[in-house]
Amino acid sequence: MLDREGFRPNVGIILLNHRNQVFWGKRIRTHSWQFPQGGIKYGESPEQAMFRELHEEVGLLPDHVQIIARTRDWLRYEVPMHFIRKDARGHYRGQKQIWFLLQLTGRDSDMNLRATNHPEFDAWRWHEYWVPLESVIEFKRGVYEMALSELARFLPKPQVPGNRFLRGGMRSHRLDEAHDGTSEGDEISADDAHRHTAPASRY
Repeated sequence: MLDREGFRPNVGIILLNHRNQVFWGKRIRTHSWQFPQGGIKYGESPEQAMFRELHEEVGLLPDHVQIIARTRDWLRYEVPMHFIRKDARGHYRGQKQIWFLLQLTGRDSDMNLRATNHPEFDAWRWHEYWVPLESVIEFKRGVYEMALSELARFLPKPQVPGNRFLRGGMRSHRLDEAHDGTSEGDEISADDAHRHTAPASRY
């Protein structure tokens, strides 16, 4: 479903824990880290699409989160031509997104990256709110900066004192590791992005 300008309606999700750290997911079988996001289906509202994507990608239900805020308008990014399927070129330009800021009211153990048969992430961790944009694929960086900046004023007061062992998003959660496993984050390069090309609808 594209609008007249060739942009696909989409939602982005910034999920906070009680330290105002954000969910940071590693796309399956790549070195790319990002926020959950996904397309809005015909007949869905942005909020309905957000809850569906939250469950499909992170395994959370509406009872596990609280909506804090959302962006007022669509935020757009264009996808480079070499990432677009040949049959979509000339029609598809990129994504227009409504971003939601959510507070996790459940527990870390409520996360389930295998909630569906088509997982988007194979690892996750908590990261400080201002994620390093150099670890985001280049054509999405502007939208990430706009979404984080617009929603930052709605950040709640942290409810739990910071833990020096968790600062910097050092905690990692992999499908095949124990819950307290740790790993360093990976930065995506242009070469990595090119090797892990996905269909136009996934960007």
